[in-house]
Amino acid sequence: MKLEVGDIITTKKPHPCKSNQFEIVRKGADFKMRCLGCDKEIWITREKLEKRVRKINGEKP
Repeated sequence: MKLEVGDIITTKKPHPCKSNQFEIVRKGADFKMRCLGCDKEIWITREKLEKRVRKINGEKP
């Protein structure tokens, strides 16, 4: 799966704030994502992220 810094993704399960849109902030073995609903940043492994992604919406405008 090709994910780049700045990409906006939609996940299968929503964040506790009810938003399911995240921006990729950092990538590597682990990803750092920022929730677009509440601005909370979370770390997630590549394996878990690839299972949770529903759609890659492209870069942030």
